[in-house]
Amino acid sequence: MEVSGQALRVATLLSGLLECLGFAGVLFGWTSLVFVFKREGYFEDLNKTTAELLDLGNATEQAGEGFEAQDQKFLLIFMLASFMNNFMTFPAGYIFDRFKTTVARLLAIFLYTTATLIIAFISADSAMLLFLAMPMLTVGGILFLITNLQVGNLFGKHRSTIITLYNGAFDSSSAVFLIIKLLHEKGVSLRASFLFLSFCSIWHVARTFLLMPRGHIPYPLPPGYRYGLCSGCGAKEKEIVESRKTEQQSKELLSLKDEDPRPGQRQEPRTFWYYAFSWRFAWHLVWLSVIQLWHYFFIGTLNSLLTKLADKDGKLVSTYTNAFAITQFFGVLCAPWNGLLMDRLKQKYQKEARTGSSASVVALCSTVPSLALTALLCLAFALCASVPLLPLQYLTFILQVISRSFLYGGNAAFLTLAFPSEHFGKLYGLVMALSAIVSLLQFPLFALVKGPLGDDPLYVNVTLLLVTLLTFVHPFLVYRECRAQRGGCSAAS
Repeated sequence: MEVSGQALRVATLLSGLLECLGFAGVLFGWTSLVFVFKREGYFEDLNKTTAELLDLGNATEQAGEGFEAQDQKFLLIFMLASFMNNFMTFPAGYIFDRFKTTVARLLAIFLYTTATLIIAFISADSAMLLFLAMPMLTVGGILFLITNLQVGNLFGKHRSTIITLYNGAFDSSSAVFLIIKLLHEKGVSLRASFLFLSFCSIWHVARTFLLMPRGHIPYPLPPGYRYGLCSGCGAKEKEIVESRKTEQQSKELLSLKDEDPRPGQRQEPRTFWYYAFSWRFAWHLVWLSVIQLWHYFFIGTLNSLLTKLADKDGKLVSTYTNAFAITQFFGVLCAPWNGLLMDRLKQKYQKEARTGSSASVVALCSTVPSLALTALLCLAFALCASVPLLPLQYLTFILQVISRSFLYGGNAAFLTLAFPSEHFGKLYGLVMALSAIVSLLQFPLFALVKGPLGDDPLYVNVTLLLVTLLTFVHPFLVYRECRAQRGGCSAAS
């Protein structure tokens, strides 16, 4: 029974990795899909409409204005979808916390399948339906990710590594749209590609009932925990009762672990709102929002940036678009290093827990290098992205994928380590929802560059670079808090 249980856990881990890799974060391959949509003539009528309104004597300005009108539509779709990717994480987290895994996954499958079918059957004439389909695709994907993050609870001390691995797979799934682009160039229609993604829903349904729990996977994992295929047949009521019982045991075990080992130092349980209004959460929100805004602004405007730097050479734009999408695939290889760093540091600091520091302080200390390194990577990526030199964009692509894979993996890992596990879904959803509001700045920034700044992003880039320096405040404050708590523990002992 133990062997079959271990095999089930490995199957859950690998199938979850494949699900995140192939479906969860496809939105971030948007640049590749925009290239295909342009070849299919989506929103091309905007060029003609704009041309008719302009003075026919200035052909260059005519083409440029029309081109920008088409790009604005694609940016609006990406902005709406990326906003929903973050903002809907809060209600998605609530659905996951309140209605458990099965309901959340069935909702994800419905949204994802509907979205892929819409994209499969629209044409250039009905391209406005992309405003509906892309947000649905995105929300379905984020629900897949949220329900899979709990798989890390099955593997104890490797929890942070697996959480960051899944977030890396989420980033790497942007390569799916590159595959669709390459297939389109070989003659495979957009409809055939998205119908295939729709048919994959059969696999998602099978995985939901065979390899995932109906409730939550508790942490720490209680002895004899069973789920999915190993839970047995005809025991629905028993399974529900057992799930609630094991989750309660898990919370009790976790609270005992997080208590200070010295007698008389018990902490009283605190509400979700206590943590939501804490300075720790507020600076984490600033850290995530600023770095994420850079990434969204870069991805959303990349096609127009490459077109400008390549002097509208279609072949060159295609080559750089492919290079960008290929580098995105390596996010799954970059992200686990962040989790591995946290897990190793946590094990190193674990020795100190025996001499005074509580387990929660040890966990918090292990996040500091990850937070600082992610901020540093973003600063390097932002500097390269600000230089209008086409060959340098290869380095920009590499730094961007490493920074983004560290960002989302580090975000999820920090929330699991710095706050109680029973509030993870709500806090994760809240931080993503609030950062989504900040991400809306990408459109006014784009309008500012294309309008008053005369297509020169220098001032916008310099401003964003200065704001990026704020991201270093978060790791510094966490480090200072760790030192204060560890110093207090040492003094008390």
